[in-house]
Amino acid sequence: MAYDYDTQNIFAKILRGEIPNDTVLETEHSLAFRDIAPQAPVHVLVIPKGAYVNYDDFAQNASDAEIIDLTRAVGEVCRMTGVQPGEGGDGWRLVANAGEAAIQEVPHMHVHVLGGRNLGRMLPKMD
Repeated sequence: MAYDYDTQNIFAKILRGEIPNDTVLETEHSLAFRDIAPQAPVHVLVIPKGAYVNYDDFAQNASDAEIIDLTRAVGEVCRMTGVQPGEGGDGWRLVANAGEAAIQEVPHMHVHVLGGRNLGRMLPKMD
């Protein structure tokens, strides 16, 4: 499936420097920054610098270098923010929303690194 990428989405504007952000980490292929409406004490978004709509678009179309870079960026964000279990942190969650049913708000691939408190169950149990 081909995805139409909206070059005017807020993350594309952040990558172009049109909108400021609170950068946590920048690498060759990725940018990590604090969410403007955090849902946990640690809430960092990690995005690829390439034009990918969601995670499956990224997984299918990104280069190996981009995929490795983003994966390592997530690990470094966890280390930098102190949420790594076994390294003094209590743990963290990685969330990627894709599409309307998942309430993806920005059509640029991104993952949320959440931590710093008990995050509860991921989803309520189905009846």
